[in-house]
Amino acid sequence: MLNISNNNKHNVALLQRYKTVKDLETRPHYKILNKIITIVSIIAILALFLPWTQNISGKGAVTTLKPNQRPQSIQSVISGRIEKWYVQEGDFVKKGDTILFISEIKEDYMDPNLVQNTKNQVNAKKNALASYDSKVGSLSNQIQSILKEQKLKLEQAENKIKQSELKIKSDSIDLVAVKTQLKIAQTQYNRAIQLQSEGLKPLTDVEEKRLKLQEVEAKIITQENKLLTSKNDYLNSKVEINRITAEYNEKFSKAESDQFTALSNQYDTEAQVNKLENQYANYSIRNGMYYIKAVQNGYINRALQAGIGETIKEGTPIVTIMPSEYDIAVETYVNPLDLPLISKGEKVRVWFDGWPTIVFSGWPDMSYGTFGGKIVAVENFISDNGKFRVLIAPDPEEASWPKQISIGSGAQTIALLNTVPVWFEIWRTLNGFPPDYYEPKASKTAKAKK
Repeated sequence: MLNISNNNKHNVALLQRYKTVKDLETRPHYKILNKIITIVSIIAILALFLPWTQNISGKGAVTTLKPNQRPQSIQSVISGRIEKWYVQEGDFVKKGDTILFISEIKEDYMDPNLVQNTKNQVNAKKNALASYDSKVGSLSNQIQSILKEQKLKLEQAENKIKQSELKIKSDSIDLVAVKTQLKIAQTQYNRAIQLQSEGLKPLTDVEEKRLKLQEVEAKIITQENKLLTSKNDYLNSKVEINRITAEYNEKFSKAESDQFTALSNQYDTEAQVNKLENQYANYSIRNGMYYIKAVQNGYINRALQAGIGETIKEGTPIVTIMPSEYDIAVETYVNPLDLPLISKGEKVRVWFDGWPTIVFSGWPDMSYGTFGGKIVAVENFISDNGKFRVLIAPDPEEASWPKQISIGSGAQTIALLNTVPVWFEIWRTLNGFPPDYYEPKASKTAKAKK
């Protein structure tokens, strides 16, 4: 009923005449209830002014601080067939222990003497390389000998040219002398004829002078012939120099060509040696890959491949191993809205699934069963779940984390921010406002120093 009409209103004063109504007003527990309500209201109002620590909560899991300490799978580098297992799930293995043996399935590597045969090929090529090296050395010596012989031959030819020049000079002088003798003989012959015509000399003297003149004339022809022969020898000596130069240049070019050919073969053989050595090293390393070994100390968690005779490809995970030594940490996720309030080095409260815990998010001092942590890394790229990943390590200034915690177990975190009154936090939450911008202590200290 809306009680719009005055006729519908009850007269409260008429109720006072009833004894039951009077008894209700005088009952003592109503007074106590009123006092309790009053006291509770006062306490609630006072509680609104209590300090409340703003925080950012997150949920994550236990992990390890370093990537190499996390659970990992051991893979096969090469393809093969499983022949023998040396471990089982739950076994502890040390670094270098054999986990599995596989056999070869590729036909290019099935030869049991492949490594030794490749080694023999390497040795043979090395011997060929040494032979080419010796040949190059011999050709170098041969070239030096050719150059020395050419030098001596040229010196010999030059000496012969000098001898020819001297002989030409000598024959020229002899020719001049003979010509002088011819003039003298001619003069004597003419004088003898004149004296004989005058009757002063006998005819025999004239004949002797004529004979002597003819001898001198014959001697001139002989001397001119000698001079021409000497000049011809001089020209032949020059030609000999050209011949020697051409001959030894041809020998030098041929020896040098043979040397370059030997060097080319040497370099080619050296390249083949390097290639064979590379193959030999690859084959030797591949033989060692038939035994799949543990990369670090740890426990075998699960065998991902099973049976004997099963074929696996390269890169196939075989077993998962958990390192025995690791630094524990917690990875948690925060909303993008809270990311600016998170900074490296800040302290965080952590509690783990399965451990008795009483948590008052706004009063961390009153919480029970939480452990101290410190932020060591904040991811700059959003994760698949739409949040940012934060890595937390144990705080060395507080109690150590329980040793019984397993990797992968759940964990929850609270990052403590500013301390504000309760009424402010209620007002902020109802309005959907983010927490106050939190300035890290490191930044405050740096600003104070400035």
